[in-house]
Amino acid sequence: MPPTSRLRVVTGEEELLRSRAVSAVRAAVVERHPDAELHELAAQGLPPGHLADVLAPSLFGGHRLVVVTGVHESAGALADALVAYAKDPDPEITLVIVHSGGKRNEALVKAFVAAGAAVDECPKISSVGDRAAFVRNEVRTFGGRITADALTALVDAVGNDLRALSAAASQLVSDFGGTIDGDAVARFHRGQAEVTGFTVAERVLVGDRQGSIEMLRWALQRGVAHVLIADAIADGVRTAARVASLSSTNPGELARTLKMPPWKVKKAQAQSRGWSIDGLQQAIAVTAELNADVKGVAASADYALERAVRRIVDIRATTGRGRVPAGR
Repeated sequence: MPPTSRLRVVTGEEELLRSRAVSAVRAAVVERHPDAELHELAAQGLPPGHLADVLAPSLFGGHRLVVVTGVHESAGALADALVAYAKDPDPEITLVIVHSGGKRNEALVKAFVAAGAAVDECPKISSVGDRAAFVRNEVRTFGGRITADALTALVDAVGNDLRALSAAASQLVSDFGGTIDGDAVARFHRGQAEVTGFTVAERVLVGDRQGSIEMLRWALQRGVAHVLIADAIADGVRTAARVASLSSTNPGELARTLKMPPWKVKKAQAQSRGWSIDGLQQAIAVTAELNADVKGVAASADYALERAVRRIVDIRATTGRGRVPAGR
């Protein structure tokens, strides 16, 4: 069903499919209403009054898209408010509720369906055959095709996670072109199996946002310890800072001064290009915070690592050499 209904339910256990369904609604709304206001609210802890303010008729007109995520965690008062709204929805609002499946607050979903809401079902893809079909479609979407042996090898190697399967399909098409065969999958996974904390650090230091996040996720999936990844990033940033702080560019001289092997000096010289001293100092502060986070301060070490990687790449982009400071 075209994602333009005033009421819409996105429900099911598969997080990637839920995310894509919401994105499809957002794209459809923006296409029809380029100036639409976009609101995304988490149901857990959301006061009904806040929801009422967002859904209240606008004095200035214009369309609104309101997405309420995690409605299975809605408190009773919020669920009641959503059900009441569904009985008389505003024609200038597209309201999407996102439910992760299961029995909790199932009555809310049923009430929306009874009110005429369109439904996007996002069930868990659990069978090998369904995962294989998903990967085949992903490869086709990215502009390639995959042989039967390659498809089996990829699904067996990556497992159940749809995001990982999608990322692998995208990378394979990018790396190997139109047709993905068993040899391409084997070569790809040999490379991914070699991912270490230092692989992640290298991508971070050269400012490769997509590559560093991808390598980080592969490293975590392969079981590389959080502390080892954090230490590798910190070591890379500190080494780049030490090399960049000296005026000499002679690798042999720097190696003697810094008591490092020449190969490490040359690598640090390459990685420090594009960095300013101020940016490296900021990055060192981020790695210090990350060190504490992965040792128990942060609630999620995975999140702490990805956040630190993004912050360091942003620091390089905004403070790197050749940029003109604001106001000058």
